[in-house]
Parts: sequence; C-alpha cells; structure tokens
Amino acid sequence: MYDVITFGETMLRLSPPNYRRIEQVFSYEANAGGAEMSVACNVSRLGLSTAWVSRMTDNSIGHFIRNKAREQGVDTSHIVWTKEDRVGVYFVEFGASPRPSRVIYDRSHSAMCKVKPGDVDWSGILQGAKWFYTTGITPALSASSAAATLEALKMAKAAGCKVACDLNYRARLWTEDEAHAVMEPLMEYVDVLISTEEDTAKVLKITGDSYQDVARKLAEKFKFEAVCITIRTDLSVLRNNWTAIVYAGGKVYEDRTYEVEIIDRVGAGDSFASGFLYGYITGDIDKGLRYGNAYAALEHSIPGDINWCTVQELENLIKGGGTRISR
Repeated sequence: MYDVITFGETMLRLSPPNYRRIEQVFSYEANAGGAEMSVACNVSRLGLSTAWVSRMTDNSIGHFIRNKAREQGVDTSHIVWTKEDRVGVYFVEFGASPRPSRVIYDRSHSAMCKVKPGDVDWSGILQGAKWFYTTGITPALSASSAAATLEALKMAKAAGCKVACDLNYRARLWTEDEAHAVMEPLMEYVDVLISTEEDTAKVLKITGDSYQDVARKLAEKFKFEAVCITIRTDLSVLRNNWTAIVYAGGKVYEDRTYEVEIIDRVGAGDSFASGFLYGYITGDIDKGLRYGNAYAALEHSIPGDINWCTVQELENLIKGGGTRISR
C-alpha cells in the first residue's frame, strides 16, 4: 500500500528569529521537527506514498504537528493518540562564525517515550508496504521505545519490507555504550544503513582508513544491501561542503561535492535519506546516491526540517543547474 512507512517522534520546534539568542527572544518561529516525519514528508513531496507512525499527545500541539505532515500528503491515520503525557519540544538557536548554532531539547516524558510493543497495529499498516524507515533516535528515547522499535523492525521484515535506518546518534539521549548495546542487535533487520563516519565509530564501533573502508566493513559485518555515508566539511558556520558515498554489491559509488550556504542545516541528513529512498525505489543505487546528495544540499537553503524543494529543482541541480534567478 505504501512506498515508505516511517516510525518515530516529532517535536514542536521553536527558533528565535534573526539570529537572536534564546535569552534575547520575544517570539519564536514554530515548526514541526522530527527525522522520521521529515522523511515521510519529503518522500511524499517527491511523489511516493508515505505514512508516518508515532505516539502523540491528543492536544492542539499534537494536532499542529499532525497537520504539518498531512499538508505534505502523508497518511497520519496510524498515529497512536493519548490524552496523557506531553509533546516534546526543541529549540534551534542559529549561529554565525565564530558562534556555532545549537539545539536544546525539552523532550523528557514525551508521549513517544512511552510507546511500547503492542501499541501499533503493524500487521495492518505494513501490508503491501515496500520500505520501512526509522532512526537511532527512536530507540534512544526509552527502554520501551527501543522494544517497540525492535517489534516494528521484526514485523517489517516478516511483512517483506525493506528496512532503512539512519544511526542518528544523539549524545544527549544516551551514551555510546548504551547506543551500541541497543542498536547493534537491530542491525540484523536492516537492509540499508545511513550514517556518518563519526556515528558509526560511536555506535557500531567500526572505524577504518577512509569513508569507503568504513562502509565496506559495515556491509561485510552486517550483510547490508547498501551503506550510505554522508560527509560534511565545515568551512564556517554558514558555509559547508557536503557529499556522500554508497557502498553496495562490493562497489563504491561516489558523487560530486556541493558547497552549500546554510540557512538551516537541521534536516540535511533526513533529506539525504529521503532522496536516496526516492532514487533507489524509482531507479537504482547510483540514482539513490545522486538524488540523496543533491536533495540534502538543497535542504540547507530551506528554513525548517522539511525540504520544500520540488523534483524539478532537484533534477535541475543534478544536471548542473546554476544559481541565477529563475524567471
């Protein structure tokens, strides 16, 4: 039924405008922010059918977040609603050299933290689905959310879904050893791993002489169908170089490096996952890499977690389109 199903928490995202610090602010720009919802929204915008599954508090903040997903054509009918708990919040404070941007979380005891096995009717949701996607953020929330993630992965594989997972290590949620103990067993159910070299070393304890070597070791150890490594080089707070590689079938796929001007870097990795899934589902590994890499580059230019660029803009960039004004 669905091309891609995602599972994870989305929070209320609050950002001070005009590069103000939180201590200076009089008002906030409000958005919805969460890796798995962003991927569902992005893939839907690119033209595939998606559903986002989560546990949300049934109040106006929860409805605000749900509506943001619905605006992008995402099926939100499988959200588990509760009158209890709370919606998590996070703050994004934008910096400029030499002051870095920063994120502050206020997500303890959120509704998604208390999701548990049996809460979601996966057998019905997964019927006929092609891909299931989640990240290392979801099992990091709590022991029960980790157990619910394991249940979802097992059910997805039993239903014949391909599974993609972004390690997305968050040091403010758990330690490296805790992440390793939970995430390594989950890799048994993953077909495509998306990560950075740094997260791979912290969570899966695998290092190498190069990005390509790390990807090869991961694929050989866990029998992944593909390993995607995203690569960011900081030139300044507002200028980065961005690229990615994919290792699949004993071959390394590489693509161009984009120099990006950063309006908002939050969500770039999610955009890579979105573009890769779209490209892989509609083409092959090489298309997945090129679309994921370019889509992530474009996301740096968009405020908020969701990538508002169109397929046409994505393909224009891949073809070498420039930055002159479009008239």
